[in-house]
Amino acid sequence: MSGCLDNIQCPHYECCDTLPEKRNFIASIAAGILFFSGWWVIIDAAVIFPSQSEMNHAYHTCGVVSTVAFFMINAVSSGQVRGDSYNEGCLGQTGARIWLFIGFVLSFAGLIASMWILFEDYVIDPANQHTNAYPGVAVFLENFLIFLSGLVFKFGRTEELWE
Repeated sequence: MSGCLDNIQCPHYECCDTLPEKRNFIASIAAGILFFSGWWVIIDAAVIFPSQSEMNHAYHTCGVVSTVAFFMINAVSSGQVRGDSYNEGCLGQTGARIWLFIGFVLSFAGLIASMWILFEDYVIDPANQHTNAYPGVAVFLENFLIFLSGLVFKFGRTEELWE
């Protein structure tokens, strides 16, 4: 009975053989869709809730910080962080690492601030002034999708084409 599944074979698809070659393409498309979706959600919430009392316009700052962090993280290649291809400049490898660290700190700060906005103003809401939680969910979802797009774009690609 222990060998009953030995003769079963999974079908081999030829399209799966070319996936490693298309890794950069797929990661870039996925990151772009996630980034676009994040901004689309917050624009939708801003259009549905235009008044300051329903959705504070200062909440868009979290998305701007996350977008700046997205560009900071992806401006530094892995080779620069490792020191393989970057020896010049102001600080060299150390500067690239500091830049990447600041980018990740800003990305996490935007994500944590959006969670704070969601729970403080829309979920817990002691004054009961917000009857709809969608603006808070939209702020969080925007920052979460931008955060994911940064990770997909940074770690989903291979660096062979860039070096």
